[in-house]
Amino acid sequence: MFVEEIDLWRLFDIIGTLAFAVSGTLVGLSRRMDIFGISVLALATAVGGGMVRDLLVGLTPPMALRDTTNFLLSVGVALSTSFLYQWTELHHMQRRRLLTIFNVSDTIGLAAFTITGALTGVRFGGADSYVLPILLAATTAVGGGMIRDVLAKRMPVVLYAEVYAVASLVGAFVFCALGGTLGIEAVSWLAFLLVLLIRFAAIHWNWSLYHPRPPKRHHEDEEMEE
Repeated sequence: MFVEEIDLWRLFDIIGTLAFAVSGTLVGLSRRMDIFGISVLALATAVGGGMVRDLLVGLTPPMALRDTTNFLLSVGVALSTSFLYQWTELHHMQRRRLLTIFNVSDTIGLAAFTITGALTGVRFGGADSYVLPILLAATTAVGGGMIRDVLAKRMPVVLYAEVYAVASLVGAFVFCALGGTLGIEAVSWLAFLLVLLIRFAAIHWNWSLYHPRPPKRHHEDEEMEE
């Protein structure tokens, strides 16, 4: 990467790390975990997707293991959020408000890591490649959340929530399609905002993908009623 691309990647990486660490911490608090468990969830959410991304492109050891910044940020967020939860009015907040904080932080993390994954894909796959940037964008964006939910014994959000991974895929596609025209920095912010917009709209209007369901057997139901 060029120097400006590295700086851009680092900016989105920090944004995503902080946001996903908050969402991981909130899940740990909702599961009544101790401070160690909460920290593990925050770390898994913040660095899990990036580690999978790095392994896919052959970066070993993953960047999260070579630079302690993300680890320190994640643990710092876990500790500070946990203390705020205990010693302030945060624990008295309605469940709906806490869910809103979770959705906001999770969406910001999704959007930011979509960009870091896409930038990594451009570096290793070339500016004209679509497959690698899109694949790495989605992997980075949803990987940590999936690990978090599995550890917390929840169905991963990406498998049932309103439009989630699709928002990341759309943002990554726009990144690839317009990168040569707008430039890396401009298209990165555009894709970031697009992922935010799609995900927030999906939450607000309850958008979801097609759910296959068995057809209703009206005739059998009517016969049973008779």
